[in-house]
Amino acid sequence: MDVLIVGAGPAGSTAAHYLARSGVPVTVLEKTRFPREKVCGDGLTPRAVREIQLLGLPHAAEDGWRRNRGLRLIAGGRTLELPWPDLDGFPDYGLVRTRLGFDEALAAHARSAGAQILEGHSVAEVLTDDAGRVVGARAHLLDEAGKKTGETRDFHADVVLAADGNSTRAAVSRGLAKRDDRPLGVAYRTYFESPRHEDDWMEGWLELPGADGKPLPGYGWVFGVGDGTCNVGLGILNSSKEFGRLDYRQVLREWTAGMPGEWGFSEENQVGPIRGAALPMGFNRTPHVVPGMALLGDAGGMVSPFNGEGISYAMESGRFAAQYLVDAAAAQRAAGRARPAEADVDRRLGAYADRVRREWGSHFTLGRGFAALIGHPAVMRAALATGMPVPPLMRLVVRLLANLTDRPGTSLPDAAIRVLEALVPATSNTVPPSPAPAARPES
Repeated sequence: MDVLIVGAGPAGSTAAHYLARSGVPVTVLEKTRFPREKVCGDGLTPRAVREIQLLGLPHAAEDGWRRNRGLRLIAGGRTLELPWPDLDGFPDYGLVRTRLGFDEALAAHARSAGAQILEGHSVAEVLTDDAGRVVGARAHLLDEAGKKTGETRDFHADVVLAADGNSTRAAVSRGLAKRDDRPLGVAYRTYFESPRHEDDWMEGWLELPGADGKPLPGYGWVFGVGDGTCNVGLGILNSSKEFGRLDYRQVLREWTAGMPGEWGFSEENQVGPIRGAALPMGFNRTPHVVPGMALLGDAGGMVSPFNGEGISYAMESGRFAAQYLVDAAAAQRAAGRARPAEADVDRRLGAYADRVRREWGSHFTLGRGFAALIGHPAVMRAALATGMPVPPLMRLVVRLLANLTDRPGTSLPDAAIRVLEALVPATSNTVPPSPAPAARPES
């Protein structure tokens, strides 16, 4: 079996590592060249740290990984410091690591296992056979400056894993459109040189005070990177009436302008521009599997509507997909076949789609309801007024938002979260009937 992965972000590199170390030939096509920047808060919850541990990726402090103790929440004139919960299934610490270093480390880890990662290969479309089955991808070759050289190259494989992010060309070329019935967020962030860079807490502002004292829509964060800078950013959901109407860079400027001067969040201390990106949430592109191809991570809208976390789900999706394909490769070898049976591959890809729905479907359904509610300022204010004075309640909320429960677990918070998820249907990751393949553009 040969596997082709489009994109060397957290989902693609994770899948590539697991496949390669199991002896499955895997090629990854990455548009950019490492190191490269990605818009992100750079914060990793214990859910993401667990995936890093399972992957065997070193994350020592001397290599740029900053540990944190938990969340510091700020709202309604109150500040709560809530340590990460002590659970059997997750570590009790989070991390902060810039995507500049994180993604490069993941790609290098996949390479060390035997994966072939080709940088400067921008996938324009997937290749299909006469029956519409995905059988590979066509890539434009880019020079060192990221410009097209005019050369294209076709890659063929038994399976394609689309891990090329929110704007996934692989899925779009196969006719898989974004769903308007799922939440969408945007995030904007920049870096500031700041004495707060060694903060032990991931700080979340659940209310954003503007320079004029009026509240701004969305939520904000301050994450100390440990290298002399802080990642400072904000997010807003499309459930807010202000979504798409504001200059989010200006919103970020107004918010940081109201912060204490000694924090250093000023224009003269800013490192790099303010950058923004979309957050595809709650399975906003489906189906997750078509014959010959599966969607991973952001390409399949696997970002939590609760907190905008995507890295952990991207890595988990890569691990799940790799596990099913390793099993398919083992079945191929046991049968003495030169290539895997297409029916067997599609059955195992279908099991992957079922797995992600089973793992996160109910959580994402709850998150969709949460996203709709907090889009109303009055509801958000009432919730914060009720919750912030009650730390035990906020600890439960943090566990729900970060999807941190032991399964099975015996604690009251575990039971409460399981009851909540049992009350809602799992978000579907399929769209019947399956879309027909899009016509392939001329190269």
